[in-house]
Amino acid sequence: MGVVWRARDEMLAREVAVKEVRAPAALGTTDERRLYARLEREAWAAGRISHRNVVTVYDVATEDGRPWIVMELVRGLALSDVLDAEGPLPPQRAANIGAEILAALRAAHEAGVLHRDVKPGNVLIANDGRVVLSDFGIATVEGTSNLTMTGELIGSPEFLAPERALGRTPGPESDLWSLGVLLYAAVEGNSPFRQNTPLSTLRAVVDEELPPPRRAGALAPVIEGLLRKDPAQRLSAEEAENQLRVVGAGGGARTAPPPGPYSPTVSSASRTPVTPPTPYVPLPVPGPAATATTGAPPDRSRRAMLALVAGVAVLLLAVGGLAWALVNKNKDQGGLDDNGGGTVPATGSSSAGPDSTAPAPGGGADGGTTDGGDDGGNGGAPAGTVTPPQTVKVYAETVHGSYSGTCPPPEAEAPAFRATITVGRTPAAVDYRWATKSGETSGSGWKTLHFAAGGSKQKRVSHTELTYKANETHHDRIRVEVRSPVEAHSNWIDFSVTCEQEPPTDESSYTPNTSNAPNAPNTANTQNAANAANAANAAFRRAR
Repeated sequence: MGVVWRARDEMLAREVAVKEVRAPAALGTTDERRLYARLEREAWAAGRISHRNVVTVYDVATEDGRPWIVMELVRGLALSDVLDAEGPLPPQRAANIGAEILAALRAAHEAGVLHRDVKPGNVLIANDGRVVLSDFGIATVEGTSNLTMTGELIGSPEFLAPERALGRTPGPESDLWSLGVLLYAAVEGNSPFRQNTPLSTLRAVVDEELPPPRRAGALAPVIEGLLRKDPAQRLSAEEAENQLRVVGAGGGARTAPPPGPYSPTVSSASRTPVTPPTPYVPLPVPGPAATATTGAPPDRSRRAMLALVAGVAVLLLAVGGLAWALVNKNKDQGGLDDNGGGTVPATGSSSAGPDSTAPAPGGGADGGTTDGGDDGGNGGAPAGTVTPPQTVKVYAETVHGSYSGTCPPPEAEAPAFRATITVGRTPAAVDYRWATKSGETSGSGWKTLHFAAGGSKQKRVSHTELTYKANETHHDRIRVEVRSPVEAHSNWIDFSVTCEQEPPTDESSYTPNTSNAPNAPNTANTQNAANAANAANAAFRRAR
């Protein structure tokens, strides 16, 4: 795309780095504008993140219609250069680098930024040991439009997450996958899914199993946890960072089975029976016997040996009896623990099912749900199996950005959003709502989203925000909140509504009526009719 220059800031007397984009001569005007817009997006995305592991952006200058990014100068090498020069890294050093990258990604995700191109070439290792994540040129930022063309491949194929290769909407878990590939390449010397062509590489990313790492050592469980095909099954960012720091300090990462339907379950019917210990009958100890030569009793050492054998046998009998008592006690209480081959009731999980919560009335401008891909389900655990704790993950994104024009804003042009809700297992009933920072929203309150047994574990919900303020710009933030089966929430999304003429009422603020009463009409036709009536009243007042 261009070149990074070392430059001097004459105003502040410091050295800086300046990124220049050099568009190819044959590039059309539209593609050239898209290229420049991506550079400005990079500055905007990195500028939203304040973290020591993210390159600091100072300014964006425009010269002859071209943007230039002015940022801090990081003296050091890219991780890709380090790997080329030194070969595979020791697991402990790779874990330390990975923990710093993950800290940067967590700060980016909290700011609503997806990097989308985490790879060794975009990680800088400074001379002082600082690890810096750079190059946000293809990042996505909440509340902004897409800068890519349909079907355009964005990112390096071998580091691309399976859901992105399949054209699905990415989330923070997609960056975690890329980090897992980076860690694998750092300790093994090659990325796990690289093939001869980009298409064959993408096919391997989607279909092929992860080649077992041979040099990862204590880092292997973290790599395998990040490289699970299903985004909902990957290690969380918090857990992955904790384990990376443990490995980086010389410890060992925990090996945990994947949550949800991937967890091994053991039926109580197949439990291996425990055989009670055989009662111990002490053997008769022979009395003193005369030898053929001397007629003297056995020597003292023989008697000592027999006493030792008898003592060990008594000890084994005591231990066996204690074990048998504990087994029977556990059996009476409903099973053994996982190590004993039995089952235990799951703790911290919800038993909410499709019929546990009545569906909340619909209303407002909230849309319906769509499946986000069939990830399968456990279809309900059979009796006597281990039920994993329920998990809910939510990621929100912008469909239509901020609005500026006449008010009330038309529903087709008003700020619109969608969210992807993923549960760890099915069946499930998720209570959710769209909530704004200000508390003013046209959302219809709590709704219930049902996940059928054996069906998809991922669904999407949509919402159009119709709230506005008279003769001013209404700035706000919106997210999705979940209250059951577990509490969760999505990222915040900024939006604004600017009214350019008198609103249809005399009030300074307007929120459409979206009553949650069971008998309240909450259909889109009713809302449209109300908007039309308000507009007619306003026109009548102006005519008078």
